[in-house]
Amino acid sequence: MNRQMTERTDPAGKPAPVQRKLTAGAMAVAGAAIAGVLAVTGSWYTIKQTERGVLLRNGAYVSTEQPGLHFKLPWLETVVKISTQTHNYTYEKVNSYSADQQPADIKISVTLRADPGRVGELHSRFSDLESAVSRLITPTMNQQLKIIFGQYTAARAISERAMLNTRVQEAVTHAMKDDPVLIIEGVQIEDIEFSKEYIRSVEQRMQAEVEVQRLQQQVRQAEQQANITKTRAQAEADAVVARATAEATATKLRGEAEAAAVKAKGDALRDNPGLVQLIQAERWNGQLPTTMLPNTAVPMLSIDPKPAPKAD
Repeated sequence: MNRQMTERTDPAGKPAPVQRKLTAGAMAVAGAAIAGVLAVTGSWYTIKQTERGVLLRNGAYVSTEQPGLHFKLPWLETVVKISTQTHNYTYEKVNSYSADQQPADIKISVTLRADPGRVGELHSRFSDLESAVSRLITPTMNQQLKIIFGQYTAARAISERAMLNTRVQEAVTHAMKDDPVLIIEGVQIEDIEFSKEYIRSVEQRMQAEVEVQRLQQQVRQAEQQANITKTRAQAEADAVVARATAEATATKLRGEAEAAAVKAKGDALRDNPGLVQLIQAERWNGQLPTTMLPNTAVPMLSIDPKPAPKAD
């Protein structure tokens, strides 16, 4: 008894063997309890509405988990969450050549999202969304952009940019139709940057075209002015001709009228010899001239040489 008490109160401060066993056991139980609590609480997880969960058991695919609260086996199962939201990936400089061999750096963006029903396949093949974009979208987009852009001249690529954008989007979407783990929502060509030499040549060509248009405008204005002058001169000439024609016609008509009047008077005098004397008598005021030349007859008096008839 005394020896047991001595062992429990060892001056060196070391615990007795029984006490050490109790302490170690208690710690093991406590650790197991804590580990169990952590395992249980850590086995619950939540999938958001904008993502899907890939459930793995010992690294192997089990299922695709939908939004909500879920439970997984501790230590055996893990969950990889993959976003199904729409994401935009921008490629700052994609070098391409136009149909007329003009180099260009194209800034293009692709809007896409993961297909919610194929996130398990996406994880199995690419592990995550970024890897899928890098290995699927980036090379496809580069290839289709170069093909379509190469069908346009530099000038046409600028003037028909909307059509170019539509064709690139259709080409990328068509190329991805057989591998739809990613859904293409849109492709946008944001900028086309040509070389400085080409831009300078375009500016010079535009200036030349503006100068040509200005000269053509001047020629058209000169032609219009000449046409106006010609029309005005023609109108004035037509007016002079019209006036001359009118005057000639009037003169002719007056001459014809006067000739007709003279002819009428001549015919009247020929048919009526005494008409002149009658007119003179009608217009005489009854006064004789105060002065007469010798051996002259009295004006407007004609003495019939025949003797007057005798009275019965």
